[in-house]
Amino acid sequence: MNIIKFETGNILEMRKPHPCGGSCFEVLRTGSDIRIKCATCGRDMTLPRVKLEKSIKKVFNE
Repeated sequence: MNIIKFETGNILEMRKPHPCGGSCFEVLRTGSDIRIKCATCGRDMTLPRVKLEKSIKKVFNE
């Protein structure tokens, strides 16, 4: 199993869009749980790393 390296400020494109319609999220905090913020509506959420890694389509580094 590969662990994806996340850094604060990375932009993640998800497989499924957020209910607001946006599919890009910004990484706010890393660890065993990852805190991300929707780039469209600004809502933030905390997800377990394993669940988040399965739903990522692409990672953009800034």
